[in-house]
Amino acid sequence: MLDITADGGVVIDVHVQPGGSRDEVVGRHGDALKVKVSAPPEGGKANVAVCRLLADAFDVPVSSVAVTSGAKSRRKRVRIDDLDPAVAASRLEQLLG
Repeated sequence: MLDITADGGVVIDVHVQPGGSRDEVVGRHGDALKVKVSAPPEGGKANVAVCRLLADAFDVPVSSVAVTSGAKSRRKRVRIDDLDPAVAASRLEQLLG
């Protein structure tokens, strides 16, 4: 679910459920972090919402978060820069708690 990049960032596998009632981290979906976003999956709106949600969840600027693969799929890989991997792992445990 959480991979460490060579330059110090992390990549998280995310399963997205668009069109929900609110933006929230739900838990696990297999080996991915499951999130719900209220934005529709049209025009990249859900991807933007996922980036905002994860930026808030990991306390980093939105500019540090980007969808690196799966932009048109529910299953995505999201990269978070400027985040210590140990802090990311700890925060991920709290989110899944």
